[in-house]
Amino acid sequence: MEAGTVRGKHTRNTGIFLCLIATLSSAIGQKGDGCGHTVLGPESGTFTSINYPQTYPNNTVCEWEIRVHPSQRIIFKFGDFDIENSTSCHLSYLRLYNWIGPGRREIGKYCGPGFQWERVIESESNEVTVQFMSGIHISGRGFLVSYSTSNKSDLITCLDKGSHFSEPEFSRYCPAGCLTPFGNISGTIPLGYRDSSLLCMAGIHAGVVSHFLGGRINVVISKGITYYENTVANNVSSKTGHLSRHLFTFKTNGCYGTLGMESGVIRDGQIHASSVLQWHDLSGQFHSWGPERARLKKPGSAWAAFHTDEAQWLQIDLKKEKKITGIITTGSTLGEYAFYVSAYRIFSREDGEDWKVYKEANTDLDKIFQGNANNYQEVRNNFIPPIMARYIQINPVQWHQKAALKVELLGCQPFQPSLARAPVQSRPPLLTTEITPKLDKTTFTPDVKNNSVTPNISKDVALAAVLVPVLVMVLTAFILVLVCGWHWRNRKKTVEAPYSLIYWNRTGWWKGMKQFLPAKNAEPDDTSVRYTSSEMNRLRARNGSTLIQAETAEYAQPLVAGVTGTLRQKSTFKPEEDSDAGYSDPDGNGHYDAPVPEIYHAYAEPLPASSPEYATPIIMEISTHPTGTLGSVAASTFKSSSSTGPSLAGNINPSLPRTEGTPSGQTGYDTPKGKIIPVSAEEQVYQVPNSVSQIPATSDAE
Repeated sequence: MEAGTVRGKHTRNTGIFLCLIATLSSAIGQKGDGCGHTVLGPESGTFTSINYPQTYPNNTVCEWEIRVHPSQRIIFKFGDFDIENSTSCHLSYLRLYNWIGPGRREIGKYCGPGFQWERVIESESNEVTVQFMSGIHISGRGFLVSYSTSNKSDLITCLDKGSHFSEPEFSRYCPAGCLTPFGNISGTIPLGYRDSSLLCMAGIHAGVVSHFLGGRINVVISKGITYYENTVANNVSSKTGHLSRHLFTFKTNGCYGTLGMESGVIRDGQIHASSVLQWHDLSGQFHSWGPERARLKKPGSAWAAFHTDEAQWLQIDLKKEKKITGIITTGSTLGEYAFYVSAYRIFSREDGEDWKVYKEANTDLDKIFQGNANNYQEVRNNFIPPIMARYIQINPVQWHQKAALKVELLGCQPFQPSLARAPVQSRPPLLTTEITPKLDKTTFTPDVKNNSVTPNISKDVALAAVLVPVLVMVLTAFILVLVCGWHWRNRKKTVEAPYSLIYWNRTGWWKGMKQFLPAKNAEPDDTSVRYTSSEMNRLRARNGSTLIQAETAEYAQPLVAGVTGTLRQKSTFKPEEDSDAGYSDPDGNGHYDAPVPEIYHAYAEPLPASSPEYATPIIMEISTHPTGTLGSVAASTFKSSSSTGPSLAGNINPSLPRTEGTPSGQTGYDTPKGKIIPVSAEEQVYQVPNSVSQIPATSDAE
């Protein structure tokens, strides 16, 4: 009951605070019943019609008076404009004046769809009066206008989104007042925000700009992610978001690191509290929620105050001055104890100074920071401008059941112009959040050159170090491609058989084969040569030493393996150059059987020059001649394996076995043309091809 009473008391205090803010805003620039969301800062601001973005009511009026530094002018940019049209904008309109008061001069009067509200309007003075009037109308959501001083020409409005910009990086100026009740964002830092989020509201959530001051944002666009989590920071609640094509993040000065509460850099002795919640449970176990438990993300209980009043505090000693840019808080994080602080103030001080409360920007009012809405979710608040102090004190002003906290401070070491510090005064003359160093009393450390530092390498050298290995790899790959291509082109060439085909040209092979095939509708052409008995008598009359002489003849290429055909004139073959050569066809499919051992040779001798270039198998009609009558034949066209032949030279004995070679001293092949080699009578025997049947003796044999 006591906690509930205190919480109600603080709720009333918050209401009074908000009323003071509204009164202050009215006193410095707005009046009337038609004013909507309004924040008027010294350099920028935002204001809307009442009920925006819903339809504005009938018969309302509002007037804003804006004043900036005398050396500046004011520029206005519309985020949205929808005022119902009327004749000469008589019923509803928005009007701008140069100056304030009776001497003001009109800049323009705007209404209806004809107004080009995308353009920027600039005043002629540092003072402007803006007047909104609504009469009887049917529709119209009103307007949203942002302004800034004329030196911030890259002003954007609170309604601009990340998806409105295509540059990968850009810088824009956000006006004050972009923490609006409309619009939303998805995401958080450092992961980034969905590109559909409002830029300036996301900047407030990230802590890079202030709601009451505005500021510049430096945005980086990158590839989107699949999920954007929801968080609470600086009074802005981001929503859960799903996959998007792009996201954006903000460039910061980097002073957002943790200062040691979670990691333990800040010792237990550096944390103090006004009171500690302690008790014994029903089992007699003692519980103490001391200040050493006020560490963010530490399991277990948190610090909790024993008393429930606004005089409670948690104090942290940083041992030396730090630049503090933010704070993260959470509640007890224990399900059975829903203790948390929902609003608080921040006090700070240096050695020998009094405590100073953090103020709202451009006011003398204490800034009330939004705390937690439950006991487990983390909430971040940033200090703009940052706090320069050694001691930080957190003073709860609203809580649930008990004031309980877990804390982490964000910041960094302050910038030091030199290693030596100015003398510390017991009470500095200026009570500001930033201490300006007195350079005239500072002793500077002499500049000592460090020769061990590696000199900077120019960009050209670094580029060459990258390009040279890449070029070497590319050149090596190109050479390998050339070698592989050459090898592929010549892969079918062979050097073992000088008479083998390099490749099988199917077209050329078929043309070559046609000469061996019989012509269509033609009589079979028997090209075999038959000798009559009279021709044989003339052959006998020749001297046995007479030789057939001719120029060296080439041998025809053998047919493609596996192709059989009729051997005709000019179809002799070149023998194989090994000891096993001597068969016309090992399978017996050719026109010539294997030679009879020691008698016949498998290949014919080329004919003389007057005859066709290739030798022709000879069929002899010798069936009527007695054995041995052919001993005077001039030369044999077949190989003979021995000096003695069979009883009948024109007959082939198939029962004789084949031999694998010829005896030494015998000629392995027919007599080449142009050579003079004696031939004995026994070797001058003609072999009858096996493909031609033996012709019986006739009367002409005599």
